[in-house]
Amino acid sequence: MFRRKNADTEYAAAVYSATAKRARTPELFEVCGIPDTLDGRFDALALHAALTIDRLHREPDGTALAQAFFDAMFRHLDLTLREIGVQDLGVGRRIKIMAEGFQGRALAYREALAGGSTSLADVLRRNAYGGRPPTDAGPVTRLEAYVRHEADRLAATARNDLMK
Repeated sequence: MFRRKNADTEYAAAVYSATAKRARTPELFEVCGIPDTLDGRFDALALHAALTIDRLHREPDGTALAQAFFDAMFRHLDLTLREIGVQDLGVGRRIKIMAEGFQGRALAYREALAGGSTSLADVLRRNAYGGRPPTDAGPVTRLEAYVRHEADRLAATARNDLMK
């Protein structure tokens, strides 16, 4: 209760807050076609969090920062599930499923952005649409451009500016 918070924890929580705000950008839902549903919002958050964690890993203390960010995100998701009425016994199970889903998405995004065997468009179609990808290519193409821009923006952002 009276313990002092770790500086990494406070920093990561602030970066998570900024990341969650970006994941709620109306453009993602209105222009890029991500469904404005609970699943779609999780997918948008997972996408932004994966990009942010990859950026945090570039810092000298990146492993600790990335873990603190991940912990902050899942503390928030735990609280959110409880607020929407998920029973206490079901929260842990759902958090585990969400964490596994996030890890798979993060790996797929990382590999696609690095030029892996699966295109970023295909990875987005499979992971960013709450299980309901758009039938035409327009929204996916716009989301792909958005993701590439976001990755470049994060790469060019100084450590202390990640909180903004």
